[in-house]
Amino acid sequence: MYNLHAHTLLSDGALLPSEVAMRYLALGYKGLAITDHADCSNIEGYIKSVLAFTRRWPKDSKIKVLPGIEFTHLPLGQFKGLAKYARSKGIQVIIAHGETVMEPVVKGTNSAALEADIDILAHPGHISEKDVLLAKKRGIFLEITSRAGHKETNREVVQVALRLGAKLILNNDSHAPEDIISPKELIKVGLAAGLTLSQIEEIKKGSELFFKRR
Repeated sequence: MYNLHAHTLLSDGALLPSEVAMRYLALGYKGLAITDHADCSNIEGYIKSVLAFTRRWPKDSKIKVLPGIEFTHLPLGQFKGLAKYARSKGIQVIIAHGETVMEPVVKGTNSAALEADIDILAHPGHISEKDVLLAKKRGIFLEITSRAGHKETNREVVQVALRLGAKLILNNDSHAPEDIISPKELIKVGLAAGLTLSQIEEIKKGSELFFKRR
């Protein structure tokens, strides 16, 4: 299994990147992306820190760690510019904080993010069919998450994504040690969202292919 959404002390997580990586490794994950929250205020310092960590992570480790970022509560006009900047600096996984029902996210965030160079739209909430089709067109993953609160719309996202043919991804969105669940537990999240085991296997293959291309 792979997890492309994890937070550390570099934003609002509880652990150092190395601690997060070791906990995922201990649970049998093959790949991880460190994707801390960022906006204009911290993007330069964060990118420098996450790249310093991932570039020094042992090449022979049993878990591959990618440098990522989660753009969170951005003004709508900033997604394209910040995504372009992050990609140019070496960030390999770009997540946009979608319109979760748990937080007061600006309406139109899903659409603005999907028009930018992102890889994953996290916890997209009550996503419109128009935005699902845009995600499909641009090859952007829609996230099914284990995160409390954010996961309330998992089933809705699964249904519309499967019907319209958009790509899905299973992620932990971990912030604290107790959020770092095993691959078996993550599979249960997918089943609870209405996915079948065969569909989850296809999602896992998609995550693996994404990693191999990085």
